[in-house]
Amino acid sequence: MQRYFIYLAYEGTNYHGWQVQPNGVSVQERLQKALSTFLRADIEVVGAGRTDAGVHAKLMVAHFDYEKDFPDIILLTDKLNRILPPDISVFRVCKVTPEAHARFDALSRTYKYYITSVKYPFDRHLKCRMHGTLDYERMNQAARLLFDYTDFTSFSKLHTDAKTNNCRMMQAEWTQENETTWVFTIKADRFLRNMVRAIVGTLVEVGRGKMNVDEFRKVIEHKDRCKAGTSVPGHALFLVDIEYPAEIFI
Repeated sequence: MQRYFIYLAYEGTNYHGWQVQPNGVSVQERLQKALSTFLRADIEVVGAGRTDAGVHAKLMVAHFDYEKDFPDIILLTDKLNRILPPDISVFRVCKVTPEAHARFDALSRTYKYYITSVKYPFDRHLKCRMHGTLDYERMNQAARLLFDYTDFTSFSKLHTDAKTNNCRMMQAEWTQENETTWVFTIKADRFLRNMVRAIVGTLVEVGRGKMNVDEFRKVIEHKDRCKAGTSVPGHALFLVDIEYPAEIFI
């Protein structure tokens, strides 16, 4: 059996997240059906993570096994894109070592969350509109505190199957994209369920003056989800990058 990594992007509006669900269509389900149809075999794909309902991915990685080598990887990519719906796109398939794992071998993951201050009909499903003024300088002061900690229980969905709530933060900052849009970029070795949306929601509380920077620190230290802010909507969240060690690629 040969193991392959498949790189794809998707607009998550019409899906109940990445993972196969009993009560809704998922990206994983669509990808498995496309691969199984083209390869005429039952193909199971394992993703690098689980994006929530409505969340998008500019770059998601999954792996699958197949008993044959593909002589033409570009042809495989083209055929899959013909089968997949318009909101899912495959842009790379590559060989990896037999033990390579899309989830467990990932060195880091990067997300971006987009906030806009205006009503604009053409990107309403890709950005979160916030009313009122946000103090992004103060939000960045609070975001820098994330580097002082590894236990992010306060920003995790309750009652998950995660064995640990520890994550190593590599980047967390707000930047201005244009006059009306700000972007929060966060990078870590791993993320907990709902973690990014919970962090953004709590930082918005800081930006609105409902919480100061010291109180944000206490939220982290309490390790209590009830102390943090409300999670922001998922439609403005994008998974944008996943990094892997070079040695797993053939």
